[in-house]
Amino acid sequence: MGLAAGRSRLPSCVSHAFLVVAGLFIIASIPCEAKLSSSFYNKTCPNALTTIRTAIRTAVSRERRMAASLIRLHFHDCFVQGCDASILLDDSATIQSEKNAPNNNNSVRGYEVIDDVKSQVESICPGVVSCADILAVAARDASVAVGGPTWALKLGRRDSTTSGLSQAAANLPSFRDGLDRLISLFSTKGLSTRDMVALSGSHTIGQARCITFRDRIYDNGTNIDAGFASTRRRRCPVDNGNGDDNLAALDLVTPNSFDNNYFKNLIQRKGLLQSDQVLFNGGSTDSIVTEYSKSPSTFSSDFAAAMVKMGDIEPLLGSAGEIRKVCNVIN
Repeated sequence: MGLAAGRSRLPSCVSHAFLVVAGLFIIASIPCEAKLSSSFYNKTCPNALTTIRTAIRTAVSRERRMAASLIRLHFHDCFVQGCDASILLDDSATIQSEKNAPNNNNSVRGYEVIDDVKSQVESICPGVVSCADILAVAARDASVAVGGPTWALKLGRRDSTTSGLSQAAANLPSFRDGLDRLISLFSTKGLSTRDMVALSGSHTIGQARCITFRDRIYDNGTNIDAGFASTRRRRCPVDNGNGDDNLAALDLVTPNSFDNNYFKNLIQRKGLLQSDQVLFNGGSTDSIVTEYSKSPSTFSSDFAAAMVKMGDIEPLLGSAGEIRKVCNVIN
């Protein structure tokens, strides 16, 4: 009845325990791929989002135009080497700042708002919340502050230690771009033509400088309303260098409210920038513009979805990059 010589058996409970432990070891050995998560800061900085939202509301209540600036800041960040806050870095011995790129210099703004938000967040959770995530949250909260849509944010981006100045000219759209160029630029970032039109709808708020729309209002083209051009000429003289920085609202009707009037303006040939009006000029995107002009809810939902997609462009995750202590310099 005894065991045969030289052989032994483990009790079944021990063998089962061994298999469980071995299985857990194998699972633990499989590297976990870091990814963005809507609950990323729930434990490490539970008051981060409330702090950011309050600061953005304050900034926008002080200057309504800031809402458009913060949305644009996030957009210009994501389109150059991904959503990594590289646009916030100042010039240094090792950094050539993206702020000096042609499409950013004397144009992109809101840096001081992000610096203030970062300071507030650092005071409650030092070294936890990235500048890249603050840009993403600020854009969402800025939209809400002027009546625009909200969206579920995925967080966990980290900050770059490099700048993409050399990429900025190639990757950022220009006010002179035609439709094919815009479609191509957005496509390279994983964004569809519909995403591009929806994101262009952020021009329902904000302002543009005379230098960006002078050619359009003086070229006597057939795709601009004559009365609209005449109105815009009042503060934008024809000569280069004269009034270049004079501002005009991108949406003449409701310049401080996030709505679908931008698309109604395009149908009436009242797009301020060339890159606006090309969206409705006998091309492939005319039908999308028409749809958004008739359905503000469709525009809002598509804009929110496109902002989520844009926020997913090449984020730094896991141990890549760093969490900057101050947004305009690397640690």
